[in-house]
Amino acid sequence: MPLDEFTRLPPAHAVDCVEGLAAAIDSVAERAAPSHRFLRYGWFAAALRAYGGSARTLTVSREGEGVVALPLVVKGPGWLGLAEVPGCYWPFRSFPLAEDAGVEAVEALLPRLAREVRALRIGPVYDGDPAVELLKETARARGWAVLDRFVADSYLLDMNASRNEEGGWPRNSTLRKNRFHEKHLGGHGALDWSFVSGQDWDEAAFDALASVEEKSWIAARTDGSDAKFTRTGHGAFWREAAADPKLAEMMWAAMLRVEGAPAAFSFDLNAGALKYAIANSYDPAFAKHSPGKLLYYRNLVRALEDGMTHVDWGAGDSGYKRVIGAAKGPAIRDWLFVRPGMPAVAAKLLAGVWRRTGQ
Repeated sequence: MPLDEFTRLPPAHAVDCVEGLAAAIDSVAERAAPSHRFLRYGWFAAALRAYGGSARTLTVSREGEGVVALPLVVKGPGWLGLAEVPGCYWPFRSFPLAEDAGVEAVEALLPRLAREVRALRIGPVYDGDPAVELLKETARARGWAVLDRFVADSYLLDMNASRNEEGGWPRNSTLRKNRFHEKHLGGHGALDWSFVSGQDWDEAAFDALASVEEKSWIAARTDGSDAKFTRTGHGAFWREAAADPKLAEMMWAAMLRVEGAPAAFSFDLNAGALKYAIANSYDPAFAKHSPGKLLYYRNLVRALEDGMTHVDWGAGDSGYKRVIGAAKGPAIRDWLFVRPGMPAVAAKLLAGVWRRTGQ
């Protein structure tokens, strides 16, 4: 019988559980979709240092090469058997999956996952997330309960398409208005526009972002816990993440200083041709002249020059995002995977309660 008539068996998948974060996370992340390559060892390590928790990692390898790396941290009392994927809420929480990983990889993962947890939360994460979609498909077929709860809508800007529309992007009328505001903003002092990335990330750079947040609406109208860069907010996470040189290269900030003092920033995570817009803020002392708007238009024009084509604005205030040209994108959800048997039966009965705890 000719060799090509034999049915080729699928390659074997080996599953392992590592205490702590597995070194294999980086090799899997490097083979993940470009939009997910920030899900590196340093990303999860930063989350553990900033938010606490002790991790273990389930890994799946195919012919000796890692295709899945699933970090887990305990959620709630240990006896409950609940776990979640660690990370940062911005842009989302997921885990690295090699682009060429198939159903067989998740089929190999699920029995070990069922031994480790009763239920696993993943999210917030976008509809269409490659790791979650594959896990959903396979887990449901194996008797797991898979529950979701809506968190928010996302907003996406296709800069490439907008640039090719009649009138181009940014429109000349927008640029004229920006030059008008920039001229009057300059009345407050010398304007300095700059960008921060890679080796530029140091304590001074993060302190500059934090100083803007401390003057902004987030400090005036909230308890400040949602600030991205202050010591009382999420500043510890981003400082830790920058210790990974590859993450530091992805982290990008546009800065405006007025007479040497930080006045506005736009902070992003660059993933290939996609820019995740994580945070924008400005000093309200200059609000009349729209410093935030001036800065993010400069930032996006620079992104186009660098070959970037899309901006993911995430959730939140859609007003200014629509003005820029963004449109509603995939929904953002939390997912709960509950192992087969009585836990899955109980979870399905309580699915409505889980959904109502969303936004």
